Amino acid sequence: MENALAVANFFIKKSFDTGEPVTNMKLVKLVYIAHGWYLGLSGQPLLSEPVEAWKYGPVVPSVYYSFKDFGGDAIRQMATGFNSNEMAPVTLTDAELVPFLEKIWEVYGQYSGIDLSAMTHQDNTPWKMVWDTQGKHTNNVIIPNDLIKEYYQKLVNAPHATQSA
Repeated sequence: MENALAVANFFIKKSFDTGEPVTNMKLVKLVYIAHGWYLGLSGQPLLSEPVEAWKYGPVVPSVYYSFKDFGGDAIRQMATGFNSNEMAPVTLTDAELVPFLEKIWEVYGQYSGIDLSAMTHQDNTPWKMVWDTQGKHTNNVIIPNDLIKEYYQKLVNAPHATQSA
């Protein structure tokens, strides 16, 4: 499993490399979608932290809070952590994830945060199911990985799966 900030940094670097801006909303959704597809394809979680159902969709809290100061503006720097007693960008521990994350960027990187949010809010999505049953009444309810996995496994087997999230 990966640190969610390492996955976020991968997408931020792609943003820098391609010139496609990434806002906090877009980043949070990209990290969630990557986690969902990874669960659906491998059966294993990508992220070491849970996804929560917030009013505006599925959120990985560490990603949201690390970049919230950018508001709706493009993120201009990567998340850092201590590495050998110095601050350095948080990076992936498993290089084999790069082709998978590249594909997520290729398919979803073109969409805005609002577009990605709309995808994650559709009926029968994990966020919608949790939000409608628990989230409206309680803050920060965890969306179970089993629910995310089941949803994305259905997408894996569906025609034109890459356009849904």
